[in-house]
Amino acid sequence: MDLVLNVADHYVLTPYVYPLSWPEDTALRQIISLLVVTNLGIAVLYLGLGWLSYQFIFDHNLMKHPQFLKNQVWLEIRHAMTSLPIISIPTVALFFIEVKGHSKLYDNVEESPMGKTMLRSLTSFFEFLHLNGPSLHAFHPLDGFLSSLPYHVYPFLFPLHKVLYLALYIFVNIWTVSIHDGAYRMPGPLQEVVNGAAHHTDHHLCFNVNYGQYFTLWDRIGGSYQNPSVLEGKGPLDCISRLTAEGKISSNGANANGHTNGHDNGSGTKSKEE
Repeated sequence: MDLVLNVADHYVLTPYVYPLSWPEDTALRQIISLLVVTNLGIAVLYLGLGWLSYQFIFDHNLMKHPQFLKNQVWLEIRHAMTSLPIISIPTVALFFIEVKGHSKLYDNVEESPMGKTMLRSLTSFFEFLHLNGPSLHAFHPLDGFLSSLPYHVYPFLFPLHKVLYLALYIFVNIWTVSIHDGAYRMPGPLQEVVNGAAHHTDHHLCFNVNYGQYFTLWDRIGGSYQNPSVLEGKGPLDCISRLTAEGKISSNGANANGHTNGHDNGSGTKSKEE
C-alpha cells in the first residue's frame, strides 16, 4: 500500500490536505491517510463494480423469486456500506505494518529471492487464498475481514511484487462481485474446478456447502462440495419458471396476492448476497 500512499501524498494529501510541517512518514498521518484511502477505494470498487454487474450481467429475473425481498438491493448496500468502515480498521493495521517495511513485498523483480518469477508468485498466492475457511455470515464485518485475511497474511510469509499485490487486490474484489452476479457463465470444463457463481449461489442457499473462494478442491476434500443446483435444473431461475408456469407468480414477479418482489422500478446497485 506504500505505492498508493505515495501517489495520494504527492498529488493530493501533501499539497492540499495536510500542513507542510507534518512529515509524510509520521505514523499518525500514515494511519489516517490509509483509513481514508482504503475506505474511499473499497467504496469505489464495491459500488462501481456492483453497478456494472447489476446493469450488464445480473439476471433481473432473479428479483421475481419469492424470497427476494422488497428493496433487498438497497438493504444490502446499506448493510455493506456500514460494514466496510469496520472491516477497514484491522485491514489498515496490516497495511500500516506493510508500509513500515515489515512484509516481504518488493519493488523490483530482481529483488525476488531465488529468481522466483511473478507467475510463480501468482500461482502460490491463489493456492494460499484457497485455504479460506467457512463464512460466518454474509458480509458480517468479522466475516468480511476473516475472508480477506489470507490476502493480507500472504505477503508477510512469502515474497510478492507490490504491483502484483495491488492488482490482485482489485481482482479479488472483481471476483467477489462476479460470484454474486447470478450469471452462471462458466465454461463447461471449468465447472468442476472453479467455484463460480453457480457454486456460490448454493453456498448462500445452504450455508454449509461450497466455501471455496476460487476452486472446488478443498470443498471436495473436506466433504462440503455440492454440485450446483443451477446445473441440475433446481436453481433460483428454475424455481421462478416453475412458479410462473403454475400461475403462482406472474411474468412481472407478482405473486397470487398481487405483491411484487424486489424493486418497484428495478433500479439500484447489485450487492453481495444477490
